[in-house]
Amino acid sequence: MLRNNAWSKVRVTVSIIFLILLGFSPLGLGKGKTIAIRGSTTVLPIAQRLAERYHHLHPEVSISVSGGGSGVGIKALLDGMVDVANASRPMKTKEWKIAEKKGIKPHEQIIAKDGIAVVVHPTNPISELTMTQIKEIYAGRIDNWSHLGGPDHKIVVVSRESASGTYECFYKIVMKKEKVTPAAILQAANAGVLNTVAQTEGAIGYIGLGYISEKVKPLKINGCYPTPDAVRRGIYPISRPLFMYTRGEPKGAVADFINFVLSPEGQRIVQEEGFVPIRPTK
Repeated sequence: MLRNNAWSKVRVTVSIIFLILLGFSPLGLGKGKTIAIRGSTTVLPIAQRLAERYHHLHPEVSISVSGGGSGVGIKALLDGMVDVANASRPMKTKEWKIAEKKGIKPHEQIIAKDGIAVVVHPTNPISELTMTQIKEIYAGRIDNWSHLGGPDHKIVVVSRESASGTYECFYKIVMKKEKVTPAAILQAANAGVLNTVAQTEGAIGYIGLGYISEKVKPLKINGCYPTPDAVRRGIYPISRPLFMYTRGEPKGAVADFINFVLSPEGQRIVQEEGFVPIRPTK
């Protein structure tokens, strides 16, 4: 699965923050309403596209969209800094406890499904790995591609930082909560992993479905390629839901935006970004 929408990858960085003017919703919102969204870099391109389209439909409400990672977004939500936290993993028990202490009852909304693709440099002849082999690589016990039938080349392990929801899912599903080797190169965002693997022969990394491009080579995992259809059918082994969290049941402009995300048009945008919609797109 290759993405041709290269321009959207350029704009997806951890530091990117853009403001889009949005307008009156069907709920009768007034002028000057602002929605702040922050969190997962996996969800970021979806949120950006949704905000752009919502701008076209409602040009008088301001929305800010930024990355930083799932943990960063959830913390900002609990600290009252944003209205919506994008997350590529569920809230942790400790985060729910912090919310409870603050008198907050976060509302969890699944907006899409995703698969975590394991990718290598395009020149790597390896085309398939098992979950066990990936775990052994990331634990540091397999450190040369020759051990897997490939060339005599050191494996360069590229991973996400611990604040990442993608890291959390990989840590639980693949690593079974075993720590990643300290020799791993850590990246703050999907785009960082993508670029590092693309520029480093011998590298291996993991990214969300929407980030797969011709720059890297996605591997079969246990005989299955990372595709939206495989995730939808439940046969790709490294899959997860994507979330938007709010401080309690969404209301006003926030509720209107979330409703748009879940609408056929919003879900079609999810699909266009390379992820898996959870509701009909027509």
